[in-house]
Amino acid sequence: MKSYSIKTQIGILAAAVCLLFSGCALEDEWYSETTPGTFFRTKEDVYKVLNRPFTHLFWYDVGQRPPRRWYLQEMTADQMSMPTRGEDWYDGGHFVRLHSHNWTPDESSISDTWRGTAMGIALTIECRTDLERLDYPSLGLTEKDKADHVNQLNALIGYFYLRGLDFFGAFPIFTDLTKPAEGRSKAEKVYAHTEGLLKNALENLYPKEAGSEASSVISRGAAATLLARLYFNAESYIGEEHYAECAKLCEEIIGGEYGKYELDENWYGPFSFNNRQSQALIWALPSRNTDQEMFDMFYRYGFHYNKKLVYEGLFQPYNGFGLTPSHAPDGSSYTYKLNGPFSKFNDNDLRKKQYVYQGGGKYVGMLMRDAQLKPDGTPVTCIRAGYSGKPLVLVDYVALMSTLQPGQSPSTLRSSMLDGEEPSLYRLAKFPVAPKEDENCWAAFFPMIRLEEVYYMLAECRMRAGLKKEAADLINEVRSRAFENKADPDPVTKDNLDKYRMVDEWGIEFLGEGRRRTDLIRWGLFLTEEWWDHKASNDPSRLVFPVPTTAIAGNNKLADEPI
Repeated sequence: MKSYSIKTQIGILAAAVCLLFSGCALEDEWYSETTPGTFFRTKEDVYKVLNRPFTHLFWYDVGQRPPRRWYLQEMTADQMSMPTRGEDWYDGGHFVRLHSHNWTPDESSISDTWRGTAMGIALTIECRTDLERLDYPSLGLTEKDKADHVNQLNALIGYFYLRGLDFFGAFPIFTDLTKPAEGRSKAEKVYAHTEGLLKNALENLYPKEAGSEASSVISRGAAATLLARLYFNAESYIGEEHYAECAKLCEEIIGGEYGKYELDENWYGPFSFNNRQSQALIWALPSRNTDQEMFDMFYRYGFHYNKKLVYEGLFQPYNGFGLTPSHAPDGSSYTYKLNGPFSKFNDNDLRKKQYVYQGGGKYVGMLMRDAQLKPDGTPVTCIRAGYSGKPLVLVDYVALMSTLQPGQSPSTLRSSMLDGEEPSLYRLAKFPVAPKEDENCWAAFFPMIRLEEVYYMLAECRMRAGLKKEAADLINEVRSRAFENKADPDPVTKDNLDKYRMVDEWGIEFLGEGRRRTDLIRWGLFLTEEWWDHKASNDPSRLVFPVPTTAIAGNNKLADEPI
């Protein structure tokens, strides 16, 4: 087999990714080497190179259709599901296999994630190499600017390695793109490499200034939080506890040592149309109003077909995923400890309300549930056989209710991933959407890291150290903002805080944010617990995803045992 260098593979992968973007200009001029004599003539050229891997990052975490990384984190866990709806969403059994932990190395979500992660690392290394050899002062920039830029890229490489470690465990480590591709390194080596990248970056990055808006720039606070994430999940990754190191970083982040951050007064601050002003956003990716890409994965793949009639002018959604059901077809509640997320929200929680856009950037609620109405009060209607023309009433269960015979009890109906219908499942509207003519249509930034995560990591570290009262206080400081006048009827206490309550609180606060699998693995629940239409697999091989068949076809060293 011919062995291509990593740099050659970048070109092949870049061409493939280019075709995924409708706005990719094929007539652009490409450089095989970006040297001062061929490309860098102004400081604007520096920022073009610096921003290139962040374009890939946007595709990787937000822009890819469908959202492959999100599928692996959420569709394999307990809170989000994609049941079939007649002929829709079987997709060759892909989502059934993810839900039941029976995936194979040929899954598109796995192969795209491997490819996207490796490409992110390689692209970022190439950009870092170009900037490292550049004379910054000759272009009107300082050596301190150079250190910041290079270490933003170090932190970004660390981010991609952190994702590779989380998804695959053993992953290739490469630093020289001109050398032939190697096999995988053991998780311990990937962990140490990631730690080194983030610790080195942390020393040289600019901190966030007080009051500044969120941006895609990786600040000192963002690097510190990524490093805290690595330590937080070390026991899952390499079998070592590093909660003390995580707690120290979290204390320092909250204390302002890496930049000035603070919680919003309300729950929706990090998600609202003007969330770039939120001081809780530690790292965020800007929206893409004209391309309608931002939050595409939630609108396009989660909203009902006819929600386009509510948000006029927007594109066609696909009536896909929703919240895993809390109830059986007869209305009774399931008793799984990891029951559907709707059941985990207190009835007074403002997030549990129906999402309604009120105009002018204002809205309430974050769930689409029950009867769906247009702005004039008329009902949104269904379009598929069995429900066509009937008002759309979303339900918190899954069953073929349209087949129910007179006198037949709903309790006799099967509820599984193969029994969804058009109204099945409540939907998530955490990231708000407005009609296209409204200037707020896609104005929100995408939160990559927010301060609430730091509070919850510190709370869990406190809990694991036996300091449950301190842990409860941290959670309640975040949780209380979701209640009128911060009057929480069910706060966390040292007496009710166990691993299930902790996991519930992670699920409530970060519902649909692409981290659920990781949280369940850290608590040892991913393999051992049951939830709707999911039996415990108890298979340790399912803690990470396999090397994709397509990756091995391109580099047969990946089939070898990691070293």
